[in-house]
Amino acid sequence: MKKNSKVLIALASGLALGGLLGLLFAPNKGKDTRKKITDTRDKFTGSIKDSVNKGKEKFSELRDGVKEKIVVLNEKVKEFI
Repeated sequence: MKKNSKVLIALASGLALGGLLGLLFAPNKGKDTRKKITDTRDKFTGSIKDSVNKGKEKFSELRDGVKEKIVVLNEKVKEFI
């Protein structure tokens, strides 16, 4: 799981950096370039926020599942004793 996360982070960072460099070397006015950079940054941060929120939801689901299993296990242990 950690390896996949690192790969995704590296991929997202590479895409963002590539996009930023493409904008910086594009033959546009400074004002237009700054606008594009701001728009790209906003899209990227929105994407990161979405990914973080999905990760939080997944973690909560896993945590709740573990809690339920612990409750069931405790009940079985009590029945056994």
